[in-house]
Amino acid sequence: MTVTIVETRAEIRAITGGVDTHADVHVAAALDPIGGLLGVREFAATTAGYARLLDWLGGFGTVCLVGIEGTGSYGAGLARHMAGAGVRVVEVDRSDRQDRRRQGKSDPLDAVSAARAAQSGRARGAPKGRDGAVEAIRALMVARRSAARERTRAINQARALVLTGPDDLRARFARHTAAALITALASLRPRPGDVAGHATRVALRELGRRAQFLDGQLELLDELIDPLVTAHAPGLLALYGIGPHTAALLLIAAGDHPGRLRSEAAWAHLCGAAPIPASSGKVTRHRLNPGGDRQANHALWRIVLTRMSAHPPTLIYVERRTKEGKSKKEIIRCLKRYVAREVYRHLRAAG
Repeated sequence: MTVTIVETRAEIRAITGGVDTHADVHVAAALDPIGGLLGVREFAATTAGYARLLDWLGGFGTVCLVGIEGTGSYGAGLARHMAGAGVRVVEVDRSDRQDRRRQGKSDPLDAVSAARAAQSGRARGAPKGRDGAVEAIRALMVARRSAARERTRAINQARALVLTGPDDLRARFARHTAAALITALASLRPRPGDVAGHATRVALRELGRRAQFLDGQLELLDELIDPLVTAHAPGLLALYGIGPHTAALLLIAAGDHPGRLRSEAAWAHLCGAAPIPASSGKVTRHRLNPGGDRQANHALWRIVLTRMSAHPPTLIYVERRTKEGKSKKEIIRCLKRYVAREVYRHLRAAG
Protein backbone atom coordinates (compact mmCIF):
# COMPACT_ATOMS: atom_id res chain seq x y z
CA MET A 1 0.00 0.00 0.00
CA THR A 2 1.32 3.40 -0.90
CA VAL A 3 1.08 6.21 1.67
CA THR A 4 1.11 9.69 0.27
CA ILE A 5 2.24 12.44 2.67
CA VAL A 6 0.93 15.86 1.80
CA GLU A 7 2.96 18.68 3.35
CA THR A 8 0.88 21.51 4.75
CA ARG A 9 2.00 24.87 3.42
CA ALA A 10 3.06 27.38 6.07
CA GLU A 11 0.69 30.06 4.85
CA ILE A 12 -2.41 27.89 5.44
CA ARG A 13 -1.26 26.16 8.63
CA ALA A 14 -3.26 27.27 11.69
CA ILE A 15 -0.93 28.57 14.38
CA THR A 16 -1.72 28.99 18.06
CA GLY A 17 0.37 31.40 20.09
CA GLY A 18 0.93 31.79 23.80
CA VAL A 19 2.46 34.79 25.56
CA ASP A 20 3.85 35.18 29.06
CA THR A 21 3.75 38.93 29.68
CA HIS A 22 6.01 41.13 31.81
CA ALA A 23 6.65 44.84 32.26
CA ASP A 24 9.60 45.07 29.85
CA VAL A 25 9.54 41.91 27.71
CA HIS A 26 7.00 39.34 26.54
CA VAL A 27 7.91 35.71 25.84
CA ALA A 28 5.93 34.05 23.03
CA ALA A 29 5.54 30.43 21.97
CA ALA A 30 4.07 29.03 18.74
CA LEU A 31 2.28 25.68 18.32
CA ASP A 32 1.30 23.87 15.12
CA PRO A 33 -2.26 22.49 14.64
CA ILE A 34 -1.45 19.24 16.50
CA GLY A 35 0.29 20.93 19.43
CA GLY A 36 3.88 20.63 18.25
CA LEU A 37 6.19 23.35 19.54
CA LEU A 38 7.51 25.47 16.67
CA GLY A 39 9.53 27.98 18.66
CA VAL A 40 9.87 30.31 21.62
CA ARG A 41 11.13 33.88 21.43
CA GLU A 42 11.35 37.05 23.51
CA PHE A 43 10.06 40.46 22.39
CA ALA A 44 10.10 43.96 23.83
CA ALA A 45 6.87 45.13 25.47
CA THR A 46 6.49 48.05 23.06
CA THR A 47 4.33 48.78 20.02
CA ALA A 48 7.21 47.77 17.74
CA GLY A 49 7.72 44.63 19.81
CA TYR A 50 4.05 43.70 19.45
CA ALA A 51 4.34 44.00 15.67
CA ARG A 52 7.48 41.84 15.60
CA LEU A 53 5.81 39.22 17.80
CA LEU A 54 2.82 38.99 15.47
CA ASP A 55 5.09 38.84 12.40
CA TRP A 56 7.12 36.07 14.04
CA LEU A 57 4.00 34.00 14.72
CA GLY A 58 2.79 34.68 11.18
CA GLY A 59 6.04 33.27 9.81
CA PHE A 60 4.89 29.79 10.84
CA GLY A 61 1.45 30.06 9.22
CA THR A 62 -1.90 31.75 9.76
CA VAL A 63 -2.26 33.00 13.33
CA CYS A 64 -5.74 31.91 14.44
CA LEU A 65 -5.57 32.09 18.21
CA VAL A 66 -3.34 33.62 20.88
CA GLY A 67 -3.51 32.96 24.60
CA ILE A 68 -2.15 35.85 26.68
CA GLU A 69 -1.49 35.96 30.40
CA GLY A 70 -2.39 39.20 32.17
CA THR A 71 -4.61 40.85 29.55
CA GLY A 72 -5.72 43.24 32.27
CA SER A 73 -2.20 44.30 33.27
CA TYR A 74 1.12 43.71 31.48
CA GLY A 75 -0.61 42.14 28.48
CA ALA A 76 -3.24 44.84 27.93
CA GLY A 77 -1.35 46.59 25.13
CA LEU A 78 -0.51 43.34 23.35
CA ALA A 79 -4.12 42.15 23.59
CA ARG A 80 -5.31 45.39 21.97
CA HIS A 81 -2.72 45.06 19.22
CA MET A 82 -3.69 41.45 18.46
CA ALA A 83 -7.41 42.25 18.46
CA GLY A 84 -6.78 45.20 16.15
CA ALA A 85 -5.01 42.85 13.73
CA GLY A 86 -8.03 40.53 13.66
CA VAL A 87 -6.49 37.77 15.78
CA ARG A 88 -8.70 36.03 18.32
CA VAL A 89 -7.32 36.54 21.84
CA VAL A 90 -8.19 34.52 24.94
CA GLU A 91 -7.24 35.33 28.52
CA VAL A 92 -5.03 32.73 30.20
CA ASP A 93 -4.77 32.24 33.95
CA ARG A 94 -1.42 31.57 35.57
CA SER A 95 0.09 28.13 35.01
CA ASP A 96 -1.25 25.20 37.00
CA ARG A 97 0.67 24.76 40.27
CA GLN A 98 0.95 21.02 39.82
CA ASP A 99 2.52 21.54 36.38
CA ARG A 100 4.96 24.01 37.90
CA ARG A 101 5.97 21.52 40.57
CA ARG A 102 6.52 18.78 38.00
CA GLN A 103 8.13 20.77 35.19
CA GLY A 104 9.57 23.83 36.89
CA LYS A 105 8.93 27.51 36.31
CA SER A 106 10.35 29.73 33.58
CA ASP A 107 9.07 32.31 31.13
CA PRO A 108 9.37 29.98 28.08
CA LEU A 109 7.52 27.23 29.94
CA ASP A 110 4.78 29.68 30.92
CA ALA A 111 4.45 30.84 27.30
CA VAL A 112 4.12 27.25 26.07
CA SER A 113 1.59 26.54 28.83
CA ALA A 114 -0.45 29.59 27.74
CA ALA A 115 -0.44 28.39 24.13
CA ARG A 116 -1.54 24.88 25.13
CA ALA A 117 -4.28 26.25 27.37
CA ALA A 118 -5.64 28.30 24.47
CA GLN A 119 -5.38 25.47 21.94
CA SER A 120 -7.05 22.89 24.20
CA GLY A 121 -9.94 25.21 25.07
CA ARG A 122 -9.05 25.21 28.76
CA ALA A 123 -8.59 28.98 28.40
CA ARG A 124 -11.47 30.49 26.47
CA GLY A 125 -12.37 33.73 28.23
CA ALA A 126 -12.25 36.85 26.09
CA PRO A 127 -10.30 39.83 27.45
CA LYS A 128 -12.33 42.60 29.07
CA GLY A 129 -11.12 45.19 26.63
CA ARG A 130 -9.65 48.48 27.81
CA ASP A 131 -10.64 50.91 25.12
CA GLY A 132 -14.02 52.43 25.99
CA ALA A 133 -16.14 54.23 28.56
CA VAL A 134 -15.70 51.50 31.17
CA GLU A 135 -11.92 51.86 30.99
CA ALA A 136 -12.35 55.59 31.62
CA ILE A 137 -14.55 54.81 34.63
CA ARG A 138 -12.00 52.27 35.92
CA ALA A 139 -9.13 54.77 35.73
CA LEU A 140 -11.12 57.41 37.61
CA MET A 141 -12.29 54.88 40.22
CA VAL A 142 -8.68 53.88 40.91
CA ALA A 143 -7.90 57.48 41.86
CA ARG A 144 -11.14 57.85 43.80
CA ARG A 145 -10.62 54.69 45.83
CA SER A 146 -7.15 55.73 46.94
CA ALA A 147 -8.33 59.28 47.76
CA ALA A 148 -11.21 57.95 49.89
CA ARG A 149 -8.87 55.55 51.67
CA GLU A 150 -6.33 58.29 52.45
CA ARG A 151 -9.09 60.64 53.64
CA THR A 152 -10.32 58.00 56.09
CA ARG A 153 -6.77 57.40 57.25
CA ALA A 154 -6.18 61.11 57.85
CA ILE A 155 -9.39 61.43 59.89
CA ASN A 156 -8.53 58.37 61.99
CA GLN A 157 -5.06 59.74 62.66
CA ALA A 158 -6.53 63.09 63.66
CA ARG A 159 -8.99 61.46 66.07
CA ALA A 160 -6.14 59.46 67.63
CA LEU A 161 -4.09 62.63 68.14
CA VAL A 162 -7.10 64.40 69.67
CA LEU A 163 -7.70 61.48 72.02
CA THR A 164 -4.11 61.42 73.27
CA GLY A 165 -3.45 65.16 73.03
CA PRO A 166 -3.88 67.98 75.53
CA ASP A 167 -7.11 68.12 77.54
CA ASP A 168 -8.35 71.30 75.85
CA LEU A 169 -8.08 69.67 72.40
CA ARG A 170 -9.91 66.55 73.57
CA ALA A 171 -12.71 68.61 75.09
CA ARG A 172 -13.00 70.76 71.97
CA PHE A 173 -12.89 68.13 69.20
CA ALA A 174 -13.77 64.74 70.70
CA ARG A 175 -17.46 64.80 69.69
CA HIS A 176 -17.13 66.36 66.24
CA THR A 177 -18.46 64.62 63.17
CA ALA A 178 -15.91 63.84 60.47
CA ALA A 179 -16.87 66.83 58.30
CA ALA A 180 -16.92 69.25 61.24
CA LEU A 181 -13.62 67.88 62.53
CA ILE A 182 -11.91 68.44 59.17
CA THR A 183 -13.14 72.03 58.95
CA ALA A 184 -12.20 72.86 62.54
CA LEU A 185 -8.73 71.30 62.36
CA ALA A 186 -7.88 72.95 59.05
CA SER A 187 -8.59 76.37 60.59
CA LEU A 188 -6.33 75.85 63.62
CA ARG A 189 -3.66 78.51 64.21
CA PRO A 190 -1.06 76.92 66.49
CA ARG A 191 0.79 79.40 68.71
CA PRO A 192 4.20 78.75 70.17
CA GLY A 193 4.03 77.32 73.62
CA ASP A 194 4.83 74.00 75.13
CA VAL A 195 6.64 71.85 72.52
CA ALA A 196 4.33 68.82 72.58
CA GLY A 197 1.11 70.84 72.46
CA HIS A 198 2.36 73.07 69.63
CA ALA A 199 3.52 70.07 67.57
CA THR A 200 0.19 68.30 68.12
CA ARG A 201 -1.75 71.34 66.90
CA VAL A 202 0.44 71.66 63.81
CA ALA A 203 -0.04 67.97 63.03
CA LEU A 204 -3.81 68.26 63.45
CA ARG A 205 -3.95 71.32 61.21
CA GLU A 206 -2.03 69.55 58.45
CA LEU A 207 -4.21 66.44 58.72
CA GLY A 208 -7.30 68.65 58.45
CA ARG A 209 -5.91 70.42 55.37
CA ARG A 210 -4.96 67.07 53.84
CA ALA A 211 -8.50 65.80 54.32
CA GLN A 212 -9.89 68.98 52.77
CA PHE A 213 -7.63 68.54 49.76
CA LEU A 214 -8.79 64.95 49.37
CA ASP A 215 -12.42 66.10 49.67
CA GLY A 216 -11.78 68.37 46.70
CA GLN A 217 -10.28 65.48 44.74
CA LEU A 218 -13.26 63.27 45.51
CA GLU A 219 -15.71 65.96 44.37
CA LEU A 220 -13.81 66.45 41.11
CA LEU A 221 -13.63 62.72 40.41
CA ASP A 222 -17.33 62.26 41.19
CA GLU A 223 -18.16 65.03 38.73
CA LEU A 224 -16.38 62.98 36.05
CA ILE A 225 -17.52 59.49 37.08
CA ASP A 226 -21.24 60.10 37.56
CA PRO A 227 -22.00 61.34 34.00
CA LEU A 228 -19.99 58.48 32.47
CA VAL A 229 -21.90 55.87 34.46
CA THR A 230 -25.26 57.55 33.78
CA ALA A 231 -24.61 57.69 30.03
CA HIS A 232 -23.27 54.14 29.80
CA ALA A 233 -25.74 52.26 32.01
CA PRO A 234 -28.89 54.26 32.85
CA GLY A 235 -30.87 51.04 33.36
CA LEU A 236 -28.44 49.88 36.01
CA LEU A 237 -28.89 53.08 38.01
CA ALA A 238 -32.68 52.66 37.86
CA LEU A 239 -32.46 49.51 40.00
CA TYR A 240 -33.16 49.89 43.73
CA GLY A 241 -30.04 50.27 45.86
CA ILE A 242 -27.59 50.98 43.03
CA GLY A 243 -25.82 54.32 42.95
CA PRO A 244 -23.08 55.61 40.64
CA HIS A 245 -20.17 54.14 42.62
CA THR A 246 -21.78 50.70 42.98
CA ALA A 247 -22.71 50.69 39.31
CA ALA A 248 -19.15 51.67 38.41
CA LEU A 249 -17.74 48.65 40.28
CA LEU A 250 -20.12 46.32 38.41
CA LEU A 251 -19.30 47.87 35.04
CA ILE A 252 -15.58 47.55 35.71
CA ALA A 253 -15.98 43.85 36.51
CA ALA A 254 -17.88 43.27 33.26
CA GLY A 255 -15.48 45.32 31.13
CA ASP A 256 -16.03 47.28 27.95
CA HIS A 257 -17.30 44.17 26.15
CA PRO A 258 -19.85 42.44 28.42
CA GLY A 259 -20.68 40.08 25.56
CA ARG A 260 -17.69 38.08 26.75
CA LEU A 261 -19.87 36.92 29.66
CA ARG A 262 -21.46 33.75 28.31
CA SER A 263 -24.41 33.67 30.72
CA GLU A 264 -25.76 35.16 33.92
CA ALA A 265 -24.40 32.09 35.74
CA ALA A 266 -20.91 32.92 34.45
CA TRP A 267 -21.41 36.52 35.64
CA ALA A 268 -22.43 35.24 39.10
CA HIS A 269 -19.25 33.14 39.24
CA LEU A 270 -17.19 36.16 38.21
CA CYS A 271 -18.72 38.14 41.08
CA GLY A 272 -18.19 35.33 43.59
CA ALA A 273 -21.97 35.10 44.09
CA ALA A 274 -22.58 31.62 42.72
CA PRO A 275 -23.75 29.11 45.37
CA ILE A 276 -21.27 26.36 46.19
CA PRO A 277 -22.54 23.06 47.66
CA ALA A 278 -21.45 22.59 51.28
CA SER A 279 -23.57 19.59 52.24
CA SER A 280 -22.49 16.83 54.57
CA GLY A 281 -24.43 13.89 55.97
CA LYS A 282 -28.00 14.93 56.75
CA VAL A 283 -27.27 18.63 56.22
CA THR A 284 -28.01 20.05 52.77
CA ARG A 285 -26.81 23.60 52.31
CA HIS A 286 -24.77 25.95 50.15
CA ARG A 287 -22.14 28.46 51.16
CA LEU A 288 -20.80 31.79 49.92
CA ASN A 289 -18.26 31.66 47.12
CA PRO A 290 -14.94 33.16 48.34
CA GLY A 291 -13.59 33.58 44.80
CA GLY A 292 -14.33 35.94 41.93
CA ASP A 293 -13.92 39.70 41.60
CA ARG A 294 -13.97 41.00 45.17
CA GLN A 295 -14.90 44.57 44.22
CA ALA A 296 -17.94 43.33 42.28
CA ASN A 297 -18.82 41.03 45.17
CA HIS A 298 -18.61 44.00 47.55
CA ALA A 299 -20.91 45.98 45.24
CA LEU A 300 -23.53 43.20 45.38
CA TRP A 301 -23.18 43.09 49.16
CA ARG A 302 -23.82 46.85 49.40
CA ILE A 303 -26.91 46.54 47.20
CA VAL A 304 -28.27 43.68 49.29
CA LEU A 305 -27.74 45.49 52.60
CA THR A 306 -29.46 48.60 51.22
CA ARG A 307 -32.44 46.54 50.11
CA MET A 308 -32.61 44.63 53.40
CA SER A 309 -33.00 47.93 55.25
CA ALA A 310 -35.80 49.55 53.25
CA HIS A 311 -36.90 47.55 50.17
CA PRO A 312 -40.38 46.03 50.87
CA PRO A 313 -40.06 42.95 48.57
CA THR A 314 -36.64 42.17 50.05
CA LEU A 315 -37.95 42.56 53.60
CA ILE A 316 -40.76 40.11 52.85
CA TYR A 317 -38.25 37.65 51.38
CA VAL A 318 -35.94 37.94 54.41
CA GLU A 319 -38.83 37.30 56.78
CA ARG A 320 -39.95 34.22 54.85
CA ARG A 321 -36.45 32.73 54.60
CA THR A 322 -35.79 33.43 58.28
CA LYS A 323 -38.90 31.42 59.22
CA GLU A 324 -37.53 28.58 57.07
CA GLY A 325 -34.47 28.47 59.31
CA LYS A 326 -31.96 30.23 57.04
CA SER A 327 -29.19 32.22 58.68
CA LYS A 328 -28.55 35.85 57.79
CA LYS A 329 -25.39 34.86 55.91
CA GLU A 330 -27.32 32.34 53.82
CA ILE A 331 -30.06 34.86 53.08
CA ILE A 332 -27.49 37.42 51.95
CA ARG A 333 -25.90 34.78 49.71
CA CYS A 334 -29.27 34.06 48.08
CA LEU A 335 -30.00 37.76 47.62
CA LYS A 336 -26.58 38.42 46.10
CA ARG A 337 -27.24 35.68 43.56
CA TYR A 338 -30.62 37.25 42.74
CA VAL A 339 -29.10 40.72 42.36
CA ALA A 340 -26.35 39.31 40.11
CA ARG A 341 -29.06 37.85 37.84
CA GLU A 342 -30.97 41.15 37.83
CA VAL A 343 -27.86 43.22 37.09
CA TYR A 344 -26.67 40.94 34.27
CA ARG A 345 -29.51 41.91 31.93
CA HIS A 346 -28.67 45.59 32.26
CA LEU A 347 -24.94 45.00 31.79
CA ARG A 348 -25.58 43.19 28.51
CA ALA A 349 -27.86 46.02 27.40
CA ALA A 350 -25.14 48.56 28.27
CA GLY A 351 -22.65 46.69 26.09
